[in-house]
Amino acid sequence: MSKIYLVTGPPGVGKSTVVSKVVRRLKSAGVIVGGCTASEVRSGGARTGFGVTDLTSGRTGVLASVDSKFGPRVGRYRVNLSDLASVGAAGLEAAAADSELIVIDEVGPMELVSPDFRRAVRGCVASGKPILAVVHERLEDDLLAELRAAAEQVFPLTVENRDDAIDSLASVLLAAAGGPKV
Repeated sequence: MSKIYLVTGPPGVGKSTVVSKVVRRLKSAGVIVGGCTASEVRSGGARTGFGVTDLTSGRTGVLASVDSKFGPRVGRYRVNLSDLASVGAAGLEAAAADSELIVIDEVGPMELVSPDFRRAVRGCVASGKPILAVVHERLEDDLLAELRAAAEQVFPLTVENRDDAIDSLASVLLAAAGGPKV
């Protein structure tokens, strides 16, 4: 079973920013990082959706949008199950096979409506590779309960500790992934 490291905290505290900085540090140390990330899409200063990116291939897709007419509704967004499967879940499956560290940013309400994504997360856990995952602070779901129960360490972020968390996470994950490559 994988060693799982969770980043959690309130919305807007910088969870994804911290994870992206940690990923850059690990990649610069030679660690092969794979998985998927989600990012905000903005138009005219307003958030209109979220994108999803496969960290290995660089492929991107639409995770959710206010403009979509199809897909499960989560809040004011419609989730694009097709892109979530072909980019997000596929990125996780590739990471489970070929990476030294798996990043899942994030396991949240939009991602959890996808059976393919849920299956891919469970495949990552079964891979035995270390996992860095962002999870919602209060969201309840059986998959999140499994991740929390199996977590090696949980990093609760606040505005005050988020900068220090980058160093802590990078150090812990570098050791979990086998140390720097020379």
